[in-house]
Amino acid sequence: MQHCGTKTIKTGRLVLRPLSFEDTEMMFANWASDPAITRYLRWDTHRNWTATAEYLNEVAKQYARPDFYDWGICTHTGVLIGNISIAPAEKDAAGGWKKGLKVELLGPAWEVGYVIGRKWWSQGYATEALCAVRDFWFGKVDAPWLVAFHANPNIASAAVLQKAGFVYDHDVTCHRFDGTPVPCRAYFHTR
Repeated sequence: MQHCGTKTIKTGRLVLRPLSFEDTEMMFANWASDPAITRYLRWDTHRNWTATAEYLNEVAKQYARPDFYDWGICTHTGVLIGNISIAPAEKDAAGGWKKGLKVELLGPAWEVGYVIGRKWWSQGYATEALCAVRDFWFGKVDAPWLVAFHANPNIASAAVLQKAGFVYDHDVTCHRFDGTPVPCRAYFHTR
């Protein structure tokens, strides 16, 4: 792999770009404060914009790292509608791959995760962003594989993954950042 960090990616309808403190208001309003959106995420709903600002300040500190990948999903008009990232997969969830994957040859599992504000659901934005990040991962980073997990009841995320060419492999227990176990489904995509 040739890590190169978070680079701006443009698609037909979107611009994926690094997040900044200036995104606090839109992130908080468009998804971070909405429990209907965050119920399937690893982190809790932000109770106020200060939590969002603190998160964005921490993210901004990481952008200098070549192995840090975290994009804001924006429309071409500049509206921040979501977030997509790639990070090392949770160790417990990264094992147990079945479909003939030679994990020892593929190397460590890196996981993609995404969230889109409710106003932009069912319009293909998540799939468009995921496909762009997938192509970046395989084309620019030259990584051999990418994994994803979704909470079992989140069937919309399953559809996004399948449209982007990810293949279901097995059921697994992932964990929220507070340690709470979450029954999930594991998917993968290879180059």
